[in-house]
Amino acid sequence: MKAIRRFTVRPVLPEPLQPLSDLARNLRWSWHAETRDLFQSVDPERWAASGGDPVRLLGSVPPARLAELAEDRRFLRRLTAAADDLHDYVTGERWYQSQDRSSGLPAAIAYFSPEFGITAALPQYSGGLGILAGDHLKAASDLGVPLIGVGLLYRHGYFRQTLSRDGWQQEHYPVLDPHELPLTPLSEPDGTHARVSLGLPGGRRLKARVWLAQVGRVPLLMLDSDVEENDFGERGVTDRLYGGGSEHRLLQEMLLGIGGVRAVRTYCRLTGHPEPEVFHTNEGHAGFLGLERIAELCEDGLDFDSALEAVRAGTVFTTHTPVPAGIDRFDRELVARHFGPDAELPGIDVERILRLGMETYPGGEPNLFNMAVMGLRLGQRANGVSLLHGNVSREMFSGLWPGFDADEVPITSVTNGVHAPTWVAPEVFRLGVRQIGAERTEDAMTEGGRERWDAIAEIPDQDIWDLRRVLREQLVLEVRERLYASWRQRGAGTAELGWIDGVLDPDVLTIGFARRVPSYKRLTLMLRDPDRLMELLLHPEHPIQIVVAGKAHPADDGGKRLIQELVRFADDPRVRHRIVFLPDYGMAMAQKLYPGCDVWLNNPLRPLEACGTSGMKAALNGCLNLSVLDGWWDEWFQPDFGWAIPTADGAGTDEDRRDDLEAAALYELLEQRVAPRFYERGQGGLPDRWIEMVRQTLMHLGPKVLAGRMVREYVGRLYTPAAHAHRSMTPQAARELAGWKARVRSAWPSVTVDHVETSATTQTAELGTTLVLRVRVGLGELAPDDVEVQAVAGRVDMEDRLEDATPVPLKPAGGPDAEGRWLYEGPLSLDRTGPFGYTVRILPSHRLLASSAELGLVTVPSEDVVGAAGVLMR
Repeated sequence: MKAIRRFTVRPVLPEPLQPLSDLARNLRWSWHAETRDLFQSVDPERWAASGGDPVRLLGSVPPARLAELAEDRRFLRRLTAAADDLHDYVTGERWYQSQDRSSGLPAAIAYFSPEFGITAALPQYSGGLGILAGDHLKAASDLGVPLIGVGLLYRHGYFRQTLSRDGWQQEHYPVLDPHELPLTPLSEPDGTHARVSLGLPGGRRLKARVWLAQVGRVPLLMLDSDVEENDFGERGVTDRLYGGGSEHRLLQEMLLGIGGVRAVRTYCRLTGHPEPEVFHTNEGHAGFLGLERIAELCEDGLDFDSALEAVRAGTVFTTHTPVPAGIDRFDRELVARHFGPDAELPGIDVERILRLGMETYPGGEPNLFNMAVMGLRLGQRANGVSLLHGNVSREMFSGLWPGFDADEVPITSVTNGVHAPTWVAPEVFRLGVRQIGAERTEDAMTEGGRERWDAIAEIPDQDIWDLRRVLREQLVLEVRERLYASWRQRGAGTAELGWIDGVLDPDVLTIGFARRVPSYKRLTLMLRDPDRLMELLLHPEHPIQIVVAGKAHPADDGGKRLIQELVRFADDPRVRHRIVFLPDYGMAMAQKLYPGCDVWLNNPLRPLEACGTSGMKAALNGCLNLSVLDGWWDEWFQPDFGWAIPTADGAGTDEDRRDDLEAAALYELLEQRVAPRFYERGQGGLPDRWIEMVRQTLMHLGPKVLAGRMVREYVGRLYTPAAHAHRSMTPQAARELAGWKARVRSAWPSVTVDHVETSATTQTAELGTTLVLRVRVGLGELAPDDVEVQAVAGRVDMEDRLEDATPVPLKPAGGPDAEGRWLYEGPLSLDRTGPFGYTVRILPSHRLLASSAELGLVTVPSEDVVGAAGVLMR
């Protein structure tokens, strides 16, 4: 029989055990080993059955056991110590509080993301974007950065994955009860649950409750539309992560962005938390937050254009998407229907809203509303998530800044990092503690610092190899347990599963591959030549074994076919003890998988991997990377600690041919270099060269791949400048900047470069020569204060395109002539040999611009002027 109603019955903790509730409700336990150990000691069997979730654990412990613990003085001492430690953690000074206050650090930052991977006990993530967001919050907490996280609470999460008997992915959507999750409702002073609401077409309202997840020092606000005041359709807005059709997705993103700002305002009102000075949009899904903030300022008396400038000043936009297909785009009419007098933001002209997201640039589709484009137009500062991805993003979005070379597009990069205390195995942490002590090890994992990681050089080879053996053995046991459960779900009987006891070998080179399964990540590249892979798996002297996991999007049948292809290969009795596919990849599995692998494989189509943080998590556990030079690996690869799979990305290589070539390169590396290195033994019987690569991985990559390093970069390079810009953008300054931009845009067609001349008399010159450059320009209705006239000089290629160019500002020489033209001049130093050239350009200039490319306006010489000016060559 099924229950007709469900309740959550909370345990009544004896007074001495009350601190357990606070410890369970602060998600710091998910990365704090001592707190987890304390909960495990409450009831080890129930702890395991709860999946390591303190809230579920406390809901299942019998009253008799709680009464026993309430009298256990040793347990109570541990409980007091854990509670005191948490109090010190959330109230004491950390890195952020020790910074120079005169640097103008932001009072608070609001961080919006559609998904957050904090812990398996709060399954609100699908893949790398959510795990990155969770690590961002945890690192901010460790560093004391005053972040407020904002997301949605999905009642079904993403989905749970099983396999059918023939290896086809099956999706399951268990209902999540917020009362059984590590959440508390945000409450008004009268005890009622805090709500936000949005306008819907036809005058209806979408209401959402605000839940609070406490992530160490960082509050995470999660909006839940499953409330009684909503109709059935509105209740389902937050049903599934990345589910539903276009309108469903649009409503989710409006609730995240617009409702999220309202939730932040409510939280700050109720708690006294400082209002955010900076709003960080993690991918385009939350881009509507800028519209709500514009509406707030318009209600305070600013016009739309001035409010836009004020909002842009304090907004940071991060793109994680290297392919246009990965960006949410909505039909223009759909967006228009959800805004305006009869829907949301009735005080703002719908056309102004649409203009922010429409693809009104060469190559765009003018009837589509692009969330990433809106994010870039609403954010004065933007970044990709690795150096290579920054380059890809500048190319991909260059249409928004016509006339500028891609390297001048104002999108920088902050390479992602991972939260070491979450992803480093306890055994690895304990080895660090033995070497440098607990406090220095904790600092190494949160703040970094090469000097702390250099201590790994002193760890004996035997200790490193013993650690790797222990971690590999733990993975083998975990894989067998999960594989058995998977086969039972696929319909197998106990009698036919005896072979699972022999799956994997703790002394065999173990390779891991786990990630989402879009086609560009190439799950099945390893199957390109099945016979060759089989030879590698069964090699008599240098065998390998592979653990694979990953989910395909429920609507992606192509991805499901890739999974099925791999599962069918792994089901082959000849190799099933050497290669396995584990369904339902998530945080709990990942925390066992990364440490237990010797090699982490990543073979995407370059350059479509924005960052690829799974390899970072593996590296922190001494796992070596074998990867295409994409994402972070392109930036930090060295042959001392890993291998690069060559890419066949020439313009003349078709997709099939490319896969053939890169798969062959992968097989070659495994056969000739990776496997022999693992099994090679030195005089002491240890794989000395392999151990040295593990040591180099930890020493050189350890400090780099940390989320703490990443968050410190955000603070220094993006958050603090955005806070300064926010403070500078007073209502008066915002009106001034908006008026100036309107005036410049109107006058720009009259801005011209009329004549260029130099003091050079020949086409050659000596290195070190300084020329005088004179430029005659027309500024129309603008004045010299409105523009910057530059010479841009550098090497030139065979088609006279400038490379590695350097801008040199030119100065006006006197007032306008009789025709209203201005003469600019300045020195041009010939500072490099070889083919050298220059051009001249005019850019808008204002003290409140973050970049001279911000308006996307530039004037260069006409063909006639270029012909007269010539090019310097040597």
